[in-house]
Amino acid sequence: MGYVIDSNAVIDYLSGQLPRNAMSFMNGVINETPIISIMTQIEVLGFNNPPEIETFLNEFIDSSLIIPLNDDVVKTTIAIRKKNKIKTPDAIIAATAIVLDYPLITRNTSDFKKLDGLEIIDPWSI
Repeated sequence: MGYVIDSNAVIDYLSGQLPRNAMSFMNGVINETPIISIMTQIEVLGFNNPPEIETFLNEFIDSSLIIPLNDDVVKTTIAIRKKNKIKTPDAIIAATAIVLDYPLITRNTSDFKKLDGLEIIDPWSI
């Protein structure tokens, strides 16, 4: 079983901000190949960071399986956007998890809780 990791969970994990139980859970997820949406790659790398942080983030991204925008993800994103008031980046991340039939790891549960067919895991509540 795999998991799709949302941008905020990647940042919380890499910065060591998660509680101990959540860090243990995420260590298990990350020790397998981390799975992220192309949107998470854009969000995580889309800030001006000091070079050492940028290198660290790029190493994580390089070790991840990045799911691109393919026809299934695009069609699912469109369906989500038509039915729910949700920002496009979040809809793309959710659609990625739905298409793969994997739970989404995120602390941003309020934006995703109304989406049919999406299992959410909040690492802060583990």
